[in-house]
Amino acid sequence: MTPELRERLSHIKHVALDMDGTIYLSNTLFPFTIPFLEKLGRLGISHSFLTNNPTKSIEDYLAKLHRMGISATKDEMYTTIVATIDYIKEHKPLAKRLFMLGTESMVSQFEEAGFVQTTDDPDDIPDAVVVSFDMTLKYERLCRAAWWASQGIPYFATNPDRVCPTDQRTVLVDCGSICKCIEHATGRKPDATLGKPDPNMLINILHQRNLEPSEIAMVGDRIYTDIAMAQNAGAFGVLVLSGETTLQTAESAPNPPDLIVKNIEELGKLLEISRS
Repeated sequence: MTPELRERLSHIKHVALDMDGTIYLSNTLFPFTIPFLEKLGRLGISHSFLTNNPTKSIEDYLAKLHRMGISATKDEMYTTIVATIDYIKEHKPLAKRLFMLGTESMVSQFEEAGFVQTTDDPDDIPDAVVVSFDMTLKYERLCRAAWWASQGIPYFATNPDRVCPTDQRTVLVDCGSICKCIEHATGRKPDATLGKPDPNMLINILHQRNLEPSEIAMVGDRIYTDIAMAQNAGAFGVLVLSGETTLQTAESAPNPPDLIVKNIEELGKLLEISRS
């Protein structure tokens, strides 16, 4: 460890953790995750969980973590659905009726926030379109979303991820790829894409915990979301190689992370050394 890296790590007071590919892969918890969280506690470093996966509610994620043996609170969880809801309320305050591509859990979060889901009907005109990681996607609804996009209806995406990490022998087509399909069909890109790399989730953590950007480490397995968000927020970006990104890709990135580690276990050791 260089003296400069040691100095920067010694200032970290909070670790923001991506989830899939960082603390678990699909439904498999990495064996080093709980020891890492315990080490953070011993070092006096707080942590939170961030995810670009909008298929589940905060309550769903907390239940999943609990089943894996991780105790977490609602205040420690930040999702792209929350970021998208906040964005629409701030920038399109009159938008109440939404045509949404998303799971039932995702739609229910918008409904709880006061929005109404429109039907797949050309006469049921929405105030905005929201496209998400839709594992229940139906072709007819994809075509309807493309139609509304072609008509100039405000159009938002919950996250830019092309694929979702998985330990299964398949490719999980994510929100970014669905949006690319709509773009290819209509020429229209989303008006705004929330979630990582948008810095809002990290900025909220900074404000809530009264931290400086240099005091928070954003840890994740993707250059174009996790590390880009860290850079957009001025935070310390740590790339783990336990998920999507390979070392070759990381080393050739035009905007490389501040630190590349095999996994969060290695990060924990470095944080411990920086305080010794």
